[in-house]
Amino acid sequence: MFDEHPDGSNNSGNPSLSDLIEVRLGRRRLLQGAAAASLAGVLAPQLASGTAAASGASAAPATGGRKRSKLRFEEVPPSTDDTIVVPPGYVWDVIIPWGTPLFNHSPEFAEDASNTAADQELQVGFNHDGMHYFPDGGRHSRRGLLVLNHEYTDANQIYTAAGSAITPDEAGAEKVAKALAAHGVTVVEIRRGKDGAWSYKRGARRNRRVTGTTPMAFSGPVGADHPMMQSPVTPSPIGTLNNCAMGYTPWGTYLACEENWNGYFGTADPAWAATPAEARYGVSAIGFGYNWHIASPRFDVSVNRNELNHYGWVVEIDPQRPSSTPVKRTALGRIKHEGATVTEARGRAVVYTGDDENGDYFYKFVGERAWRRHLARGESPLDHGILYVAAFDGVDGGSWLPLVHGVGPLTVENGWVDQADVLLRTRQAADAVGATRLHRPEWVAVDEKTKDVYLTLTNGTGNDAPVNSDRDPNPYGHVIRLKEHRRDNTQLTFKWDVFVLAGDPAYDPAVPTDQPIFGSPDGIWVDSLRRVWIQTDISNSSQNRADRGYNNIGNNQMLVADPDTGEIKRFVTGPRGCEITGVIASPDMRALFINIQHPGESTSFWNTQFGAPTVANPTTVSTWPYGGRPRPATVVIRRADGGVIGL
Repeated sequence: MFDEHPDGSNNSGNPSLSDLIEVRLGRRRLLQGAAAASLAGVLAPQLASGTAAASGASAAPATGGRKRSKLRFEEVPPSTDDTIVVPPGYVWDVIIPWGTPLFNHSPEFAEDASNTAADQELQVGFNHDGMHYFPDGGRHSRRGLLVLNHEYTDANQIYTAAGSAITPDEAGAEKVAKALAAHGVTVVEIRRGKDGAWSYKRGARRNRRVTGTTPMAFSGPVGADHPMMQSPVTPSPIGTLNNCAMGYTPWGTYLACEENWNGYFGTADPAWAATPAEARYGVSAIGFGYNWHIASPRFDVSVNRNELNHYGWVVEIDPQRPSSTPVKRTALGRIKHEGATVTEARGRAVVYTGDDENGDYFYKFVGERAWRRHLARGESPLDHGILYVAAFDGVDGGSWLPLVHGVGPLTVENGWVDQADVLLRTRQAADAVGATRLHRPEWVAVDEKTKDVYLTLTNGTGNDAPVNSDRDPNPYGHVIRLKEHRRDNTQLTFKWDVFVLAGDPAYDPAVPTDQPIFGSPDGIWVDSLRRVWIQTDISNSSQNRADRGYNNIGNNQMLVADPDTGEIKRFVTGPRGCEITGVIASPDMRALFINIQHPGESTSFWNTQFGAPTVANPTTVSTWPYGGRPRPATVVIRRADGGVIGL
């Protein structure tokens, strides 16, 4: 999702990674002009396009017999078409678009968006995002559960114009209720047919919706009975909002993550002022302009201030038990969680998460003991452990700093009451210990064979600034890679490098010329063959625009990199106005699931040509996928011959 506050809320003065990259290079500014080629070799030596090895001694050649390419498909070019483009020999199918009826008694999707809030509770939610597939059975299982997040709603698309002059900035109880019903998580049973195509099963026993009004439990240091959690409007906590990326656990549960939750709150009370903690989370009187506070006191911060503290958490959901209560795991901290990527080290659960705002931080949680031991004791592995935040140095190393009450500056003398206080004010705690500011840390992926950790830094301040080669502003973003000490993810020191520098060399000479052009990396996933899949989320204020340096890049896309050979190729391009997000494969790698989020959303480049979408006419930018009202959807990509994706 586009960052509503591109400058962020971090005024700590802590060091930034962009500054450290300059220190590492021994330059005050990145090189420009002809000298940039050598810089590209320093910054991004691992990747190249096609079969040409990237510059830099560490890149293994793609040819010469040492390594065989795992990207044996024909690369697709950039696209501005209003469709999905995949390589020759591949096909794509839409399953579970927004509004798909989940249950036998669910109403059908109404093309004019006249479905009510009650209808939406029984249908697939809006703006699909992070996702995981839980197979029934082994590697060649033909059915399982797909679990996916729904990040936010677009008023132009979810509300009907029939019978009234509704405008997106109006508030009303039914409108808020429908938006809440379209948020959250969908659990749906899917299956593969004999022809290789996938479909969903309406009325399956495990189908479920978790929404903005579903009852929630709290666990860990911050319980629902904590004084800062008491709400006069929702005495029992309900709902999850702005679920972006996700994670899944070794014990079979799904982790939904609450990102830009602050934007739903506001107030008309002129006497209200944000506390330092609220300001650090970006809470304001106007929020993101949704005006939910006008229709619902639940979102009015002047009358229901503690409701804010119900959000910013990781939510654990058991997809196999549709009647179970989702649990917000507070030991993982309260931030704008982009995701919660879980890996196992020495039997312990380790959870990585980025705080998606410009200038914010990268965290990891390390379990206290082996997760199986916690479960045997009737405990959650996510309730017992230590939360750390990353501090990078200017050479190639870094360390994990504990966010523990009584350790370092987090003492009573310095105003920290207890561990619950540290977790409720996680951002300020990270400020205090000296964490390193990053350019919008988003998705995390772990290579389970090497234990390397990949982190996307989507972009930094400067979406409205001219493109230049300073990378500060950093309109294109990059992917960094961490190598934990001894390949042990519980360790507290690491090495890091820039895995790939995104951008267009026509505008930024620091960008390597031998890789596909792309910008704003967001989603990332490492598959069972160790290929790194990278998805992009160019904001709709920059997409396709020459004055932002994005006219050659086209629509959002998904690429795949092979770290062993030094190759990177573009695999998919999406329709107009969309973000490509959420990626997972079937265990046999013969089906690849991705999400197309917000196709047809207001996009400044297309608005100037076709007009901006409205409630009365939402189709000006896109009519994907069915030629009418644009609908976010899950897409399954497969080889026409049934083979392994990418080979």
